[in-house]
Amino acid sequence: MTSHWIDEPAPPLLLDAIAQFNRGEYFEQHETLEALWRAEPREVRRLYQGILQIGVAFHHLRRGNRAGAVRLLARGLHGIEPFAPVCQQVDVAALAADAHRALRALAADPAGFDWQLAPKVRLRA
Repeated sequence: MTSHWIDEPAPPLLLDAIAQFNRGEYFEQHETLEALWRAEPREVRRLYQGILQIGVAFHHLRRGNRAGAVRLLARGLHGIEPFAPVCQQVDVAALAADAHRALRALAADPAGFDWQLAPKVRLRA
């Protein structure tokens, strides 16, 4: 990917959504990212949608919908991975690694989930 928007700073709505995601406000980050995703005509919208899906996966998990969580984690990973390692300051590679780790943990222990493994979205300057 060689588009100029990769090196753009994270837009304000993305920063807001990342803060919500990292606080575990998964429903709220969905609302924020959905607004950004819908308004963005460029390919970077797939990154926003992928982050949104990863967050919503943990919203589903919190509500006891493990199958939905696994499905959305996988879908979100598929959406963000083409943007690795970094796009708009988002450390996509680290988010993908964290989400893969969470997905493996969900598969390994169908009865529970260690919430310490829930991914965080990190920014790189």
